[in-house]
Amino acid sequence: MTTITRQDLNFGQVVADILCEFLEVAIHLILYVREVYPSGIFQKRKKYNVPVQMSCHPELNQYIQDTLHCIKPLIEKNDAEKVVVVIMDKEHHPVERFVFEISQPPLLSISSDALLSHVEQLLRAFILKISVCDAVLNNNPPGCSFTVLVHTRDAATRNMEKVQVIKDFPWIVADEQEVHMQEPRLIPLKTMTSDIVKMQLYVEERAQKT
Repeated sequence: MTTITRQDLNFGQVVADILCEFLEVAIHLILYVREVYPSGIFQKRKKYNVPVQMSCHPELNQYIQDTLHCIKPLIEKNDAEKVVVVIMDKEHHPVERFVFEISQPPLLSISSDALLSHVEQLLRAFILKISVCDAVLNNNPPGCSFTVLVHTRDAATRNMEKVQVIKDFPWIVADEQEVHMQEPRLIPLKTMTSDIVKMQLYVEERAQKT
């Protein structure tokens, strides 16, 4: 087994590629399962060897891709602590927050290509958990929308305003009402630990949605 640092072989980029591909699938699936958009705009695809629902709406897909393109450099540098999919009611108050907590070890123990296969199996378990999460969540009110938030480490926050990855797609500080929820119910969904990344997914659900 070989132990390498995050800088060697640009392994941060490999981790960022894996996680951003996963997050894209996860966001589409959350929007489908939680009925943020009509089911008619989604098509069944296969990812991680399981069926998932992916949007075929060009503007929605572009927004998700642009968001992840901006998040990717933060994951590469291990500066992203959380990626949060916030579902909001018509008044833009959050009713649910799907929180992906991400951490990466400073030293990476790489044994073989089997590692990436193992990570894919772990991510598949996350997708399966998201696909049935409506069984443990209450229905959302009609007319919901969503946004994606990123919680960064302090040093990264100071640098983000200087870096605009995509023209006309700048980072902005989240509204206080998007970040905080009154006495939410916490529902743990899945945790994974591997040699290259640790991730936990849980949902914060507003007690009264209507």
